[in-house]
Amino acid sequence: MNIDGVLLNDSFSPIMRRLVESRGGTYSAGFERELLSQPQLVAAQRAADELGGTAEQLLKDYFAEREEYVREHPVHVLDGAAELLATLRSLDVRTVCYGGLERSHFTRHLGEFADYFDEPGYVCTNDFRPGIREITELFGLRYDQVLFIDDVARVAETARELGTAFIGHPGESGHGYQRQMMEKNGVRHIVGTLRSIDEALLRAVDAEAAAGDIWD
Repeated sequence: MNIDGVLLNDSFSPIMRRLVESRGGTYSAGFERELLSQPQLVAAQRAADELGGTAEQLLKDYFAEREEYVREHPVHVLDGAAELLATLRSLDVRTVCYGGLERSHFTRHLGEFADYFDEPGYVCTNDFRPGIREITELFGLRYDQVLFIDDVARVAETARELGTAFIGHPGESGHGYQRQMMEKNGVRHIVGTLRSIDEALLRAVDAEAAAGDIWD
């Protein structure tokens, strides 16, 4: 499961739009796709190509704006996350969390739930986003034996290419285009709340994967 936007509130995407528009750029679905679930410097360079300046300065400005944003909108565990983790722990599955920040981000905000995750608990994917291949290989599994839960359509695109199960949890704040892109890419299971990812849905996805019928 992705950390920011799935288990924690999304404290990154809103800043992207604000940063782009404050510098006179147009924040479109295509531009959003090129920024999300990318290594930090790759996304920053793409933004610099569009907005001017250097990738390093834009990245610095981005995290400075995020610090201001989280003072008003603190990072918190999303409603239903604890129940979902408990459900997963009750099933015969291994669970790991992943995201683009260092492990300290996981420890700080999800440390109380550490026992719900299997080793290594958290995987930083900044160097190999979106990370489906690497995480699957880490657990020694086939692509059709894993399920990714993420809020970014780029991850869904890779999951579809590899034949990997996927549940989308796009943000509903109105600042982005991830739900539309997931629908366009044929994501079958898109939820608006983590409470929708119950044991019944997980078993249904597992059955679809076993039958080779994951994607529309």
